[in-house]
This record gives sequence, structure tokens and C-alpha cells, in this order.
Amino acid sequence: MSGLLKFITCGSVDDGKSTLIGHILYDSKLLYADQEKALLLDSKVGSRGGEIDYSLLLDGLMAEREQGITIDVAYRYFTTERRSFIVADTPGHEEYTRNMAVGASFANLAVILVDAKQGVLVQTRRHSRICALMGIHHFVFAVNKMDLADYQEERFNEIKKEILALSKELSLKNIKIIPVSATEGDNVTKRSDRMDWYQGETLMEHLETVDISESENLDDFYLPVQRVCRPNHEFRGFQGQIESGKVKTGQKLYSLPGSESARVERILVGDKEVSEAFYGQAVTIQLDREVDVSRGCVLTDNESLPIGKNIKASLLWMDDEPLSAAKNYLIKLGTKRLPAIIKKIEYKVDVNTGEHIKTDRGVKNEILFCEIECSENVVADLFKNHKTLGELILIDRLSHMTSACGVVEHVECQTKKPYFEKDSIWAEGYIFEEFYFNLEHAFLSKPNSADTTYHVGDAVPIKGDSFHYPEYFDIIDVERSAAILIRGAFIKDIISLTEYEYSGLPVLDERGFALLVTSKKDVDRFFKEYNLLEKDNRVAFVNKWSKFETYRSVVCNDNYWMI
Repeated sequence: MSGLLKFITCGSVDDGKSTLIGHILYDSKLLYADQEKALLLDSKVGSRGGEIDYSLLLDGLMAEREQGITIDVAYRYFTTERRSFIVADTPGHEEYTRNMAVGASFANLAVILVDAKQGVLVQTRRHSRICALMGIHHFVFAVNKMDLADYQEERFNEIKKEILALSKELSLKNIKIIPVSATEGDNVTKRSDRMDWYQGETLMEHLETVDISESENLDDFYLPVQRVCRPNHEFRGFQGQIESGKVKTGQKLYSLPGSESARVERILVGDKEVSEAFYGQAVTIQLDREVDVSRGCVLTDNESLPIGKNIKASLLWMDDEPLSAAKNYLIKLGTKRLPAIIKKIEYKVDVNTGEHIKTDRGVKNEILFCEIECSENVVADLFKNHKTLGELILIDRLSHMTSACGVVEHVECQTKKPYFEKDSIWAEGYIFEEFYFNLEHAFLSKPNSADTTYHVGDAVPIKGDSFHYPEYFDIIDVERSAAILIRGAFIKDIISLTEYEYSGLPVLDERGFALLVTSKKDVDRFFKEYNLLEKDNRVAFVNKWSKFETYRSVVCNDNYWMI
């Protein structure tokens, strides 16, 4: 057997998707006796002249049967002598594009139906784009209703030209174009003697033999952690599904985004211990030492996987509420779920022409290219490189509805460029960066600024929209053990904290918050408490010793994300 094939059927309304799959099930003798009898009875009492209505095998909802259209995604599992299948019959109506996208997200192959009388329509283009967006690499265009086109080869060739042009525009891979009649069964499971001009495979022959293995990236090992298992104090295992590559005991792994490393001590598949595990297996991995790993982290043998807060993504907007920049959402990427904001909508895609149209908002069923900022660093990669690390959904924080699905197109890697630097001494911070508050969406943020590293002798900006510092002050970065001496709005020196002496000047931290110290005794107590600080008490420490509003303020600005 060729292994499991997961595929979807999609296309415009009344293109015959449900009828096609129903005919495959019926012709392949994959129905129980009671199902066949029910199908014949339902067809006789229906509105199709007593002929067998194969779509009834898929359209299970009463509302679907009444309207004669598919609304929900219908999944069916079946097996032939050559292969096992899971098929998702998806809606064709534009109103249910969201449902169609859900079906596409699980599939290896798309069967896109094209009406022989109407040719390539807007929904054909939309669904083809969405399938490509979801990472489907194999396409079958079934030119259906050839019986209504009198089985004409000329008509098929006209539509074939349209499909090939669309495929070139979308850079679709592995294209197969087959003329069929879902109602009559031509070229569905049996070769048609009414289209002897077509010498290719039937639809079922192609589905049973198509090779989809090359579409999977199996090089690097990575496992998004779904759960930390700790049944007792002696065992701490990290559970998840291997999304790429393989892992074996003794192998060195990195925990991202933290970049700690350890070696694999044990691997369990279920309750069975193994020495090696592969792509697709659900495993529990125990490491040889304690590392900081929680749900949402990624275990990998590739330390260079992209890590950052800012990503650019193509989104299919599925919410009734329009999309606008500066709105908050929850983003789910891999097994990580965290707050995020749409910083900028760069453009939307015209589904007919592929043109990029400038816009500042998006509406339901549109495909948009957006810049997204997460609340913290995440492990992400381009969808074309690593599917699981490159696919995402946006969740409305109030309704918890899925607002959009999409794929990562670019990751702005988080490289910790020093803010202040002298020889081997350096400090981080954002003391000279602005804070802005968006009134409409009640969101506080600081915009991305140009990468700047300050050195001894450089002038520094002591006045901005949201900060006003004195000309003479000290900056302390306790985490990096560095002090920066500002004199007359210039950097006089950058020194280690072991050399620092309190001089009576105002003292600020690397964020621009005033430190509540007024004497050498205060400074010594501040350092002592920091050295005894436990991780869980960091917030309490900052609240005790720091004050935001002494030199900083928050300024309202509707367009802060574009600065």
C-alpha cells in the first residue's frame, strides 16, 4: 500500500464535490448495506427525479440537504486495496470559506472541481490560493460535468489553459487535470468510453498512486513541547509529537527560545522505552540535566532556528469583525499561545489577479499580509521550511473565536545588539525609546527603533516625546553588571559595576526608570538585594526600587506602530 492520503475536495457552489466523493464511495463498494438502502430511499424522496443522489452520503446536516449545498466539513475515512484515505468535503459558498480553510489545513492533496460549463471562477481562484497558503503541494483539477458539455475535448482544453495559467500565477506544484462526470461516473473510478480522447489516469487511480512523501521536511529534528510530565520527583519528561527528523539517546538537543542544551537520556513511545524515535511519533523525552523547558518551547538539534518577537505573515481573515492595526489577539504558533498585536497591515491580495493592494483594514475571507508583534520571543520559521513552526492562528481575546489562520513569511530574529558598549562591557535597555498609548485600542507599546549602539563620547538624546532626563545622571544595568556615566548629555564612560561609585547624581536603570536611591548606603542595599534575588521575586524588586514617572511619561499617538 502507498500509505495514508489526506485530501480535500473544494471549488465553487454546486460544482459537484459531495457527489464526486459519494460516487467514489459507492463505486468502490465501501458502503454498508443499510447505508446503500438509505441512500436509494433518500434519493427517491428527494428532488432529483429518483436518480441516485451521491452527495447525500456527505451532506449530513438537514440544512445542507434542504439547500442542496455543503455547509460543514464532512470527513470520511475509507480504504481500498492500494491505499487508506481521509477525505474532507468542504463548502464551496464564499460565506463558508472559513470552513473550507479548516479542511485544507489537514490535507496533503487538494481536489479542486471546475464546472465544465463555467470554467475557472473567483471561488476556484480563492480556494486554490488558500490551499497553497496552507502548504498543500499536490493538486488535482477535476473538470466536472463533462456530460453537460457533451464530453467535448475542445471545451476541456479551453478550461485546461485557464487552469495552467492559474497554476503558473500561484506557483502550484504537482498539477493533474482530469475530465470527469461525478454524476455519471466518467473517469471517477472507471475510465470513460465517452472521452476516449483522454488517455490519462482516472481520478481514483491517481489518488491511489500519487507520491506525497517529498512534501515533508524531515531534515532537522524538532519537537514542540505540549506537556511537561512529572509523575514523581525522579522523572521529568517532555512530551509532544516529533514534527521533523529523528532523535536518539545520547543526542545533544537545545531548548528554544532559551538556548540551553542537554543530552537525551531516555525516550519513551507510550510506556515503551526506545533508543530512537522518528517523525510523526508521539514521545516523551527525558534529558540528562535540568533545563528550563515548558509548554510552547521547542526541543531541537538545530540551535539556529529563528527566534524573535516580530513576524510577517500571510493571513486568511475569518472573523465577522474587520481587522485593523493595533488590535490585540492571542497567537498560537506551534504549541505556544501568547498575546500579540497586529502592528501593520501591509497589503491585501486580489484573489482574481494576485495584485497587492495597499490597505489599512481587512474583512472576512480576504487574504492579507501583516506584521505581528508577540509579547515575548517565540520560535518560528518560514512555513515553507518547517510547517508546524510556520503555521499560526489568531484568537479573539474576548470571544475566543478563531479570527484568522495564516503562515509565517518572515521572522525578524532577536539579535541582542548592545545598547551601550565599551570593550567587553555592554548593557541592554531602551532608555532612549519612546512609549506610546493608542486610545482606540487601549494598548501601550514602544515602536521599533533603529538599531543603535552608544559608545564613550557619543551624544545621547535626553529629551523625547515620552522622556525628559537631566543632563547629568548615571545608568545602572545590574543584569549586565554595567554602569554608564552621562555628563552634559554625552557618555563620559562605560564601566563595570565593581568600579562604580555613587556620586550623588540621579541614578536610572537601563529602561529609564528612576532608581529610588539617594545615598551610597541605598546603592549598597540595592545591590545586595539584587544578588539575593530569586526569579519569582523580580517584579516585587523592581516595584520597590524603581519609579516610572520621574523621567518618563506615556504619550497618546494613534499611529505609533508606523513610526
